[in-house]
Amino acid sequence: MRVAMIGSGYVGLVSGACFSEFGTEVVCVDKDAGKIERLKQGEIPIFEPGLEDLVAKNAEAGRLSFTTSLSEAVKGADVVFIAVGTPSRRGDGHADLTFVFQAAREIGEAMEGYTVVVTKSTVPVGTGRQVEKILKEVAPGKKFDVVSNPEFLREGSAIDDFMRPDRVVIGSSSKRAADVMAQLYRPLYLIEKPILHTSLETAELTKYAANAFLSMKITFINEVADLCEQVGANVHDVAKGIGLDGRIGRKFLHAGPGYGGSCFPKDTLALVKTAQDYGSPIRLVEATVEVNDERKKQMAARIIEACGGSVEGKTIAVLGLTFKPNTDDMREAPSLEILPALQKAGASVRAYDPEGMDEAESLLPGVTFCKDAYEALEGADALTIITEWNAFRNLDLKRVKSLLKEPVFVDLRNIYEPAAMREAGFRYSSIGRP
Repeated sequence: MRVAMIGSGYVGLVSGACFSEFGTEVVCVDKDAGKIERLKQGEIPIFEPGLEDLVAKNAEAGRLSFTTSLSEAVKGADVVFIAVGTPSRRGDGHADLTFVFQAAREIGEAMEGYTVVVTKSTVPVGTGRQVEKILKEVAPGKKFDVVSNPEFLREGSAIDDFMRPDRVVIGSSSKRAADVMAQLYRPLYLIEKPILHTSLETAELTKYAANAFLSMKITFINEVADLCEQVGANVHDVAKGIGLDGRIGRKFLHAGPGYGGSCFPKDTLALVKTAQDYGSPIRLVEATVEVNDERKKQMAARIIEACGGSVEGKTIAVLGLTFKPNTDDMREAPSLEILPALQKAGASVRAYDPEGMDEAESLLPGVTFCKDAYEALEGADALTIITEWNAFRNLDLKRVKSLLKEPVFVDLRNIYEPAAMREAGFRYSSIGRP
């Protein structure tokens, strides 16, 4: 079987590499000639643990290749995945489907024999039908089926998520297309991973519903954390107490500065807009979006309060800039709200992140970027942890205290214990704990 993956960004590159690991011949396509050339040289444009080795292994075996020519990749392909970006559209928050529809037109012009065209990009309900319409217009008489196969990859653990998924969702009304997709995912059938076959619309909505639910779960525990602070409760214990309930589960119950990344912010907003367009508003998701946006803004105020109510003329050391650990992704990261707010309040900011600083430099002007965590701490009036990289979980606290002007430690990810930090002599602030 031959696969063409249109789009060599996060989803396309990870999916293409993993399919090739299954033994499938995969061609990844991207219009960015520089990116394709780097991939041919073995340079990976994103940070994802294990991806560099996986790409190198399968490229060397001849199963994975890269090109800028969509038409060449699509000719002779059995399955063509659309894995292009669907960012929030400026002005109204809807998903921007420009790249999806453009890809569909080019695929229609290039495909030859029967082809299964799959939307891997996260797209609103009804997109598959629009892709189907475009293909019929561009390629009258050609044989094809459209399938929705949403991705459920977590940045930082995407390869494992693809190889050992909780489920695979395949949306199609065609038995022939479903059989092709079943063959493509045959290695997962062999290890008995759930494969859910649905309609196009159901598959599209499932992706948005999953991300919205997880976003609500994060936002819920963040609001519970605020209440914990007022009543003297401990949000860690509350989260454990409810998470041990099998109906709720323990994942995504970690209080912090709000969710970010490439998926949750844009997908919750797109779902809100779609629901409003269909006259069926989802109030819980609307509130989630509003509360999360406000929470990121509130985090700077917490840091300022921990510094005695003012950061004018002070230096704040920040550890962690990406929206989560094990990625270099800065999209919608809480740091993009927090650091500018501290600067606006008169603070100088020194920052370190293990992988995100190249991207952060263009997004956070005026910030001093340091070579490691301890350099960021030198002469700072306070330390703030925004992203819970493992490298920050076991800092040398004696050294930290000696480098800081004042022993102010603001932990927005709750990776240290309050009692131990007080004993070490820090004025320690965290989220939702007395």
